[in-house]
This record gives sequence, C-alpha cells and structure tokens, in this order.
Amino acid sequence: MSVKNQFSKYAKEYKNHNIIQQIVAKSLVRELKFQPKRILELGCGSGQVYNHIPWEIEFYKAIDFSPSMCELHPKGENIEVKCFDFDTQEFLDEIKNNSYDIVLSSSALQWSKDLSKIIEHLSFNTNEINAVLFTSNTFKTIQKITNTKSPILDELSIKEAFSKYFTCEFETIMYKLEFDNKKDLFDYIKKSGVSGESSLDFKDAKKLYKEYNLNYLEFEVIFVKTISKL
Repeated sequence: MSVKNQFSKYAKEYKNHNIIQQIVAKSLVRELKFQPKRILELGCGSGQVYNHIPWEIEFYKAIDFSPSMCELHPKGENIEVKCFDFDTQEFLDEIKNNSYDIVLSSSALQWSKDLSKIIEHLSFNTNEINAVLFTSNTFKTIQKITNTKSPILDELSIKEAFSKYFTCEFETIMYKLEFDNKKDLFDYIKKSGVSGESSLDFKDAKKLYKEYNLNYLEFEVIFVKTISKL
C-alpha cells in the first residue's frame, strides 16, 4: 500500500490513531519563538498544527497530498488548502513566488524523496522553518525482527538536508506508546499512518506477531528549528 493510500484510507479514523502526531504537532506550535502571520504548512493533515494556533493569522497555506485529509482541514477566508505532493515540480511552482514568515511541517517531510531540494526551495520563501519529522528508528524493534528497512529518512540524512541551507537547532526524542494488548498495538501500526509502504507479507507478519514481546511501540522524532540562512 502506498503512503498516500494509507493516509487516505483511514482519514476519518486518523484522529483516533495518531496520538504521537498530535503530541508533536502541539509541541511544534508551543515552541515557536514568535507569532507568525503568514504561514505555509507542509503535510497539513486534518489540521493538527493549525488547531493549536491561538493567535490571529493573516494567511495560512496548507498543503497535503491526500485529498481526504485536505477535506478535513479547517477552512476559512484566510486559509488556502491545496492538494500537492511536495516532491513534485507542481508544488515547487505553486510556492515559488510566495513569501512566508515561517514554514511549518509536522510528521510529513520524512517521506520526501529529495528533502534537500525541498529545503533549498523553501529557503527562497522564508527565513524560518520549524519542523518535526519521524526518523527511521521509528518501529526499530519491528524492523529488527522482520529484517526490514524503514521507508522513511534517517536522522543523519534529515540533519544534512537542512544544514545545507540553514544553521539549525536539532533535538531528537524517542517516544514510547504503550498498549493493553497486542491486537490494539498492531491495529495502531496499521491505522496510524506511520508504517507507510513497509507492509509485510503474511509470513513476516506472523513472525512479528509471535516475536514482538514489547507492550509499546517506538517513535523517534527530530525537531528542527532554523536559526539563520547560510
């Protein structure tokens, strides 16, 4: 299943299965050093970031590649919700003549196929980027048991992409989400929107269910704050 389909299929259930995403979205907004008026958000989802912003905004451009998520995002006169894959030229063309006080992104940019290219283009639009990305250490025990590689970017690749164009502050945090039983734990993996394209065949899934003895899932995230352009 593609990343896009996984997010879209469970769009209406997403709020019940994105606990970590909600936590980091709230932290992203809380840690802002100022109250930006013009904001571009990449990977807006159903509004986890926007819903935590308490101040008045002049203009908010929200981008997501899932039409189902875009439908769920709050609407308003000063909100523009667009459906784009941020790895495409169409997206880059969409933003190339715009300027923003800040670019925000929560739990999205780790899926990029060319993060460095995105950051380079964003450096033309803004002086400030605050983002939080899951790293490849998310579900690391699962990867070890099934001998699979994470489909998302590793911590070093993320740092290198941002550091090409900005001086940055980085903070990496491991979250552990506990569950009462295995069924709930594996349902969360399926519906959370984090597992992406790394679906397992029946044999590996059976092996994982048998050997995964933890009562929690691991989520590693990296918080990125740009300080200045290079």
